[in-house]
Amino acid sequence: MLGLMSAPAEPLHVWDRVWIGIDLATMDAATDSIGHIDDGALAIRDGRIAWLGTRAELDRLRWSAATISPGEGLWMTPGLIECHTHLVHAGDRASEFEARLRGATYEEIARAGGGIVSTMRATRAADVDQLFADSLPRAESFAREGVTTLEIKSGYGLDVDNELKMLQVGRLLGERLGISVVNTFLGAHALPPEYAGRQDEYVRLVTEEMLPAMAGAGLADAVDAYHERIAFTREQTEQIFSRAAQLGLPLRLHADQLSDCGGGALAAHHRALSADHLEYSSDESIERMAQAGVVAGLLPGAFYFLREKQLPPIERMRALGVAMAVSSDCNPGTAPMASLLTAMNMACVLFRMTPTEVLHGVTRHAAKALGLSHDRGVLRVGMRADLAIWRLRHPQQLCAEIGGHRPVEVVVSACGAGFSRPS
Repeated sequence: MLGLMSAPAEPLHVWDRVWIGIDLATMDAATDSIGHIDDGALAIRDGRIAWLGTRAELDRLRWSAATISPGEGLWMTPGLIECHTHLVHAGDRASEFEARLRGATYEEIARAGGGIVSTMRATRAADVDQLFADSLPRAESFAREGVTTLEIKSGYGLDVDNELKMLQVGRLLGERLGISVVNTFLGAHALPPEYAGRQDEYVRLVTEEMLPAMAGAGLADAVDAYHERIAFTREQTEQIFSRAAQLGLPLRLHADQLSDCGGGALAAHHRALSADHLEYSSDESIERMAQAGVVAGLLPGAFYFLREKQLPPIERMRALGVAMAVSSDCNPGTAPMASLLTAMNMACVLFRMTPTEVLHGVTRHAAKALGLSHDRGVLRVGMRADLAIWRLRHPQQLCAEIGGHRPVEVVVSACGAGFSRPS
């Protein structure tokens, strides 16, 4: 008589932590969906997402976890990603705020010696400790809002030593706050006064001295440039991009903020990760960006503070499937706001983006803008356990309401092991 063989036992899953009964906004879906898993569960191990699904699916598994966390009444999203800031700087430019209210334009302020050059002077005068102390509150503000990856640009030093100083402070901020900081070298931000009338010579300094120094020190994760009629020309930007590519550094671009300089098309030509601002981008530029997979970085804070009237061509971006990231553009002059949640509301109100589009813009698409979509930005098995947990009825509230929401917990993956901190 043949005996019946029993089915092999389900393998035991051993996890570090499991949330049960929590609503998951995976963002691992089309842009018109948040990828909602109702009454869900998510497990992490060694700083990575090890499993996710419904509670009913979890109940069919054999598992154990060092920590089991109830999730009733809570939502989990990927940790938010702030993909465009200039938050490391000294000084302030509050006087320019008043000047703009009296009618002065961005270009008039810049040509009169204000703007970026004004911040350059204050930043050069500050040592590393002072610059860190001045910048820390701004970085802390983002971390409190659930930001687990924070991009920080240089560009207020405009010489080798001071650009290195800024990038060093960026690294120190990430270490202090326990979040991931992506440093972007922006030496081509403005022309320092000592190079007045010698812009080509300054570009040679950027390409021949600054870029190798930043790369050699391991402080730059990407390279950006300000391509605009009051900044750097197409030819100068291409010189910088070519040298950055030789050094293996990804590219980003400030493009078409004040005029149509073909910046979006230039970013596409060089396979940049993103082109940011884009208020004046042409249809051709947006088409080229779509073909090359360049992310559109939308910065409603600068639009708001400059009282712009020209909207980015968002309908065209939608029609062509261009990924749209959303950021605060935190900087001392044209977007003095250290709040990604506020920028999310502005993107809805000013740009008429939907809350779902904006949620993708600060998670999945922001990760792509930083070249990190393989690692974070969605809730998916194998991704970093960078998580934000919220007491909400729906994540749309993060866009629809200002000032009332902070995550109840933020989990950040670091050095292969997850750790958590209250917000």
